[in-house]
Amino acid sequence: MTKTDRLDSEKITANLKTKRVGTKILVYSSTTSTNDISAEYAKNKENNGLAIFTEEQTAGRGRFGEKWLTSRADSIICSVLLTEIKCSAELLSLACAVATAEAIDKCGQSKAKIKWPNDIILSGKKVAGILLESKQNDSHISYILGIGINCHQKKDSFPAELQTTATSVDIESRSFTDRISLAKRLLTSIDYWLAAAEKNSKKVIKHWSKLSILLGCHITVVFNEKSFTGNCIGIDPQKGLILQLETGGIRMFDAAHTTIAK
Repeated sequence: MTKTDRLDSEKITANLKTKRVGTKILVYSSTTSTNDISAEYAKNKENNGLAIFTEEQTAGRGRFGEKWLTSRADSIICSVLLTEIKCSAELLSLACAVATAEAIDKCGQSKAKIKWPNDIILSGKKVAGILLESKQNDSHISYILGIGINCHQKKDSFPAELQTTATSVDIESRSFTDRISLAKRLLTSIDYWLAAAEKNSKKVIKHWSKLSILLGCHITVVFNEKSFTGNCIGIDPQKGLILQLETGGIRMFDAAHTTIAK
């Protein structure tokens, strides 16, 4: 890590032209989970758009409680708090995936893709993950967008079992990624795609479809511990992934209860 690469709230906000996301930024040296800190700030509706970054996360998690492993200062680890949002949780998840892929796409030599519901892929390997959580407060429901982007990891930085499936922006770009610049791009992109989701869901779905690695593929999903196989034919902004089932018929699968079988 270089001095210019150390996450700093003033450097991230400098010339940041967002209307909602990142108007308030906090940077921690270490914390258990940025999503957990965001949940505390969610009690105050005025914290809409708050972005929380950390250099180290000791209890990071993915979907279904899976651990998110990372070393100090080698990633972008952040959460964006939304106390006001005018779109469904499913569409919010799609917009965040598009935004994260767009931000990363400007770093690597290959185009970032999306593996529904929460993985960002570079050169066929996972480079980032997204965790969307909701928080019920007395007067409102808040959403927390947790995002982790691998930046400075080398191949041997990953556990042996992940070295064939995980990558980092540095590996793919063959250069040193400035995390301040990436953080700025990420917040700017999220701000743009959230506004798009609230005004024009078709725009989000169209862009998501262009970046999806599953669209048109024959896949198996696990929904509530049952497997379903078929062709992925699209995405519904309310109900999730759409499959043309082998057994006949069309069925939709929401992200909260569904995983893609390996």
